[in-house]
Amino acid sequence: MTALARWCLRRRLAVIVLWFAVLLGVGTSALATGSAFSNQYDVPGTESGRATTLMSQGFPDRKGDSDTIVWHTGKGTDASTDDVRDAQVEKTMGRTLKDVAKLPGVASVQSPYGGERGEHEDRVSRDGRTAYATVTFDQSVEKLDKKDVQRVVDTAQRAGEKVPGVDIELGGPGIALTEKQEGHLSEAVGVAVAAVVLLIAFGSLAAMVLPLVTAVVSVGTATLGIGLLSHVMTVADFAPMLGTLIGLGVGIDYALFIVTRHRRGLKEGLPVDVAAERAVASAGRAVVFAGVTVCIALLGMLVLRLSFLNGVAVAASLTVVLAVLSSVTLVPALLGVIGKRALSRRERRRMLAEADADAEGSTDGPGVADAPHASAGVSTAKSARRAGGCAIARWSSFVSRHPRLLGGIAAAVMVVLAVPVTGLQLGTSDQGSNPRTTTTRQAYDRLADGFGPGTNGPLTLVGEIDDAAAKLDFEKLPDKLRDVDGVAHVSGGELNGSGGTGVITVVPDSAPQDKRTSQLVEDLREDVLPEATSSSSLDVRVGGVTAAHDDFASVILGKLPLFVGVVVSLGCVLLLVAFRSIGIPLKAALMNVMAVAAACGVVVAVFQWGWGSGLLGLGGPGPIEPFLPVIMVSVLFGLSMDYQVFLVSRMYEEWRLTGDNCRSVRVGLAETGRVINSAAVIMIAVFGAFVLSGDRIIAMFGIGLAAAVALDAFVLRTLLVPALMHMLGSANWWLPKWMDRWLPRVSIEPETPAPEPESVPEGLPESVPEPRAEPAPVAAAGAGALPAPRDALSSDSQNRPLR
Repeated sequence: MTALARWCLRRRLAVIVLWFAVLLGVGTSALATGSAFSNQYDVPGTESGRATTLMSQGFPDRKGDSDTIVWHTGKGTDASTDDVRDAQVEKTMGRTLKDVAKLPGVASVQSPYGGERGEHEDRVSRDGRTAYATVTFDQSVEKLDKKDVQRVVDTAQRAGEKVPGVDIELGGPGIALTEKQEGHLSEAVGVAVAAVVLLIAFGSLAAMVLPLVTAVVSVGTATLGIGLLSHVMTVADFAPMLGTLIGLGVGIDYALFIVTRHRRGLKEGLPVDVAAERAVASAGRAVVFAGVTVCIALLGMLVLRLSFLNGVAVAASLTVVLAVLSSVTLVPALLGVIGKRALSRRERRRMLAEADADAEGSTDGPGVADAPHASAGVSTAKSARRAGGCAIARWSSFVSRHPRLLGGIAAAVMVVLAVPVTGLQLGTSDQGSNPRTTTTRQAYDRLADGFGPGTNGPLTLVGEIDDAAAKLDFEKLPDKLRDVDGVAHVSGGELNGSGGTGVITVVPDSAPQDKRTSQLVEDLREDVLPEATSSSSLDVRVGGVTAAHDDFASVILGKLPLFVGVVVSLGCVLLLVAFRSIGIPLKAALMNVMAVAAACGVVVAVFQWGWGSGLLGLGGPGPIEPFLPVIMVSVLFGLSMDYQVFLVSRMYEEWRLTGDNCRSVRVGLAETGRVINSAAVIMIAVFGAFVLSGDRIIAMFGIGLAAAVALDAFVLRTLLVPALMHMLGSANWWLPKWMDRWLPRVSIEPETPAPEPESVPEGLPESVPEPRAEPAPVAAAGAGALPAPRDALSSDSQNRPLR
């Protein structure tokens, strides 16, 4: 890492130009090729997936996306528009639907006014005030051109201006494309709040801008690269936004850790290049380790073997990799450019005053202050005394005095917040959960009021017919289905041209995201259809939106234990190698599980129970997306590892030096708590700002991740973890001797190199501390014994007061 930092510092301009050239090149390629995102939840081998395949093979003309145009009369005072069958309404809407059918991208339009009177009477409500038409596009929603969909919306809504009292709304997955916000308000708000936090923390405009620049460059490159990635693998359309959310959080934080270490070196009187090299060699190694853990956690989704999540995992990992690369290459280059301006003006004036005072003292004759090592020790002691009275140091001491009480309170808070997870309902929230101001939500409500809630998500029953007996059973099936509890309407029994495939549409009496609809799907599959087709070879599969989402959720739930086990195990192995302790990885796994459970509890309360979702403009309550727990486990496990690494690595360093567990925990928390809290505030701001994205899925991630980071930083890492470590004592660092010999020795942060030998001025007292020596690892740690205290510790640990 030192060699890399030195190379980037010496070629700082080339590194900066190279990064911006990569950003420009990837951006140009992305604009030229576009993107090919897909939101197909279909899982090969499931019943709904088989139904979709049979449908596309038997009815190829129906492969495109189907949306609805809904109009409602009676809003105004004109009596001539009280019924959708009135001449003025029928003439205007009939002409409008013909115009829509001629638009590019539209395959067909089914109107309630077509054919003989009564042929499409089921598309007109009983009170005659609501009607709808089905618009079938020539492509699936993933391949639709947003401009084509917007033309349909504009053409339909212009008809409402021609007839008084008629309200026209549009719904469906294709129409939802026109409601996606293209702006970047959430990113801008997150970056702005991060800038304020950085400015307060550093007091330097140059130091504040540096992490923002590196994060924006890496995230911009990754986001554009994800668009290119979508051409070679299945990538969800929310992947770029999720990558931006993660990338901004970790990118700013990683740069923050390195810049903080660099500023510490400058305050100790190191030259700019030397301070930057040491910052990358120490904090940079921790950043790489943290980034690796995040990527491992994200790539753990690959064990689920779901193409939909594979793309999300690779896209998010790409963002983290670029954030790490920019932190260890672009950050040192920019540090070399800004020089001493990484410190605030007040800090630079203070250093100058201290240097002048030292120079004046040296004129009185040689002494301790003249010795390089002594002066370094004095400056370090000064900084230690200045930090000794800070709030986080006092908090560290407070935790050490009351570990059981505070640990119990922290555990209780996490358990209470995790309680809502017990009522978790996985499913895909439909457009009934959209904000009430959107046209998709209003169309959804109109259909539900006029035709029943199940109209918004009918089930599709697709049958394979291979003989006369199967055909006869299929023709009888609609009548049998009408008597099934939970069924509001049945239509179809339609055969394709060859007669080998038949389709029946079943409209439930409950909404698509209602548990009763999922129960109906289960009843049809397990009882109704097997009994109705038992006398022939007829094979009927249940498909449709609800069935597909239920199948997707069941597959994920079935593989979730394996996924969590793989991610937790790999994370524990990394921590085991890094800290050579059994207790540290086990506590980290427990803390991460608690953080995920509590964060998911917050998400359930807000989005499933609807606590505050309306105030946040996130629509009504609805189920939690099936893939959200998986992605949350991946992201949160990785991010939690960041704080665990930065906190425990400092404790581990102090433990190796002193063998005093209490001191190690107190010093580790006191010296890293402020940086961790600053980093957490930045992440919370970035994640929380994504509530403004207008996308329900991204808002779920934003709130969940913001809650998790807040709990992890302010409850777990600064309260529960140190409390547990105080209670466990030296057992924290226990490792069996055989494992100690077997494990490879890997250091996250290298020891600070010893100063180069210099001639000792005449008259130097013999009491001056020796130069820093490399502290040997605690030999007896494997057996749980404490190392013998040493008189000449290599750092300022002895001189520095306990804080």
